[in-house]
Amino acid sequence: MPVNQAALPTDILEQRSHRDARHERLFRWLLKGCALIVLAALLGAAGATLWGGREAFSTFGWHFLVSSAWDPGNDVYGALVPVYGTIATSFIALLIAVPVSFGIAVYLSEVAPAWLRTPVASAIELLAGIPSIIYGMWGLFVFAPFFANHIKPWLTSNLGNKPDDGKLSWVAEHVPFVGKLFGSDYPFGASILVAGIVLAIMIIPFISSVMREVFQTVPTRLKESAYALGSSTWEVSWDIVLPYTRSAVIGGVFLGLGRALGETMAVTFVLGNAMQLSASLLDPGTSIASTIANQFSEASGLQKSSLMALAFLLFVVTFIVLLIARLMLRQLARKEGH
Repeated sequence: MPVNQAALPTDILEQRSHRDARHERLFRWLLKGCALIVLAALLGAAGATLWGGREAFSTFGWHFLVSSAWDPGNDVYGALVPVYGTIATSFIALLIAVPVSFGIAVYLSEVAPAWLRTPVASAIELLAGIPSIIYGMWGLFVFAPFFANHIKPWLTSNLGNKPDDGKLSWVAEHVPFVGKLFGSDYPFGASILVAGIVLAIMIIPFISSVMREVFQTVPTRLKESAYALGSSTWEVSWDIVLPYTRSAVIGGVFLGLGRALGETMAVTFVLGNAMQLSASLLDPGTSIASTIANQFSEASGLQKSSLMALAFLLFVVTFIVLLIARLMLRQLARKEGH
């Protein structure tokens, strides 16, 4: 039976008021502590890697960022090759994954029949849950040999500047930059391009799942109105659905990019792990995560400090990517406000 607050004595009401205020402060401090744990972990990880790499930064200075040397025998190290490999593979993955994910999301939300949507959506969620090492093993034993035997020769002969017959292809002759990208004498499949493709397969489930979920939040009346005016499915998807959900879509894209930047095992299997700087996407390379995974267990002294410095650089690159995402979302929010 509810208690009539007006009938209670004043001292009891004051006690309850003080108790509720005390509980409110405690609850607020508890929530603030949970939020500060995340911030403390973030600053702790950045500070630990920066402190661990202080010897490398003090020894090589800014030259560490632009040097492609990595010679443990002479204790000479540079971060350019791993940083380039990380950015290149992630960019390739994003270039492939974004349009494919958009197509999957549009199909599941606008085109696919009801009986097919659930199985395909379940398959996407299953792909998202597969451990990265499985993708790496598939890439190493299945995709990389197939790429080396069937795809790489065609790319080299038709786009590269080192075809088997010794003559430049038409593309390489007229577009030298493209010729350098797809020219290679490396006979195996492990390469930057293969790593980018494997990464794309890994992040497609994440990006497409986010896109599908946000596409389903678009009001049905908006889409039906567009269809009533004679719009096609593509026009509705491009002019109605995507503008309505673009902030969430950008967030999902950068979520996938964040995973691609920090991926370790899958990239380690298919990247080739070669400390060499090459303009060709068909040559082996390395990334920050794979370099750390391959060398950290046996590293000591300046080499270990250089690996910690690479870890700090990976943290910085990821932070810059997320910062760009936040700025883009803020800019879109301002445009929507206007």
